[in-house]
Amino acid sequence: MALTEIAQRSGWCVVQTYADEGVSGSKGRSQRPGYDALLKAVARREVDIVAAWSVDRLGRSLSDLVAFLEELRTCGCDLFLHQQAVDSTGPAGRALFGLLAVFSELEKSLIRARVMSGLERARSKGVRLGRPTIPPIRIQKVEQGLRAGQSIRAVARATGVSTATVQRVKRSIQAVEADSGETVAA
Repeated sequence: MALTEIAQRSGWCVVQTYADEGVSGSKGRSQRPGYDALLKAVARREVDIVAAWSVDRLGRSLSDLVAFLEELRTCGCDLFLHQQAVDSTGPAGRALFGLLAVFSELEKSLIRARVMSGLERARSKGVRLGRPTIPPIRIQKVEQGLRAGQSIRAVARATGVSTATVQRVKRSIQAVEADSGETVAA
């Protein structure tokens, strides 16, 4: 109600009101249909300014809020937060918006640096990264099933591996056969 009055006093045309009644701001976008609809409207450039009662109505996670602000900034959409007195339609608000974008970029860089450092540290300790390897006996069973003419799905089901793994084994069989000149249907 107060936001509608502020919009009228400011000469803004209220296009739509988005709400997620009874849903916490800590929930993700997929669990907040009103928030999701708002972001889609921003992306379609149907909204020039987003007005919210408070920043915690938009999200509780710093990374989610930074992503939200970045989305608004890239789409040329302004933000008004009643409780925090943030209004990016004026010079001070735009400066704050710019600072938030700088901090967003800094946060992304710091996260990336930490992840890369952690991966390098793990590699130096000999930690194997990625999915565990499939035991050779299981690969042999996949090969046997393929050579017996079973479908990819049937082999995957029988051996307990993914269809992608069966396809990868099939390609390697075909590559070996192509190199040796053999012709075997698989």
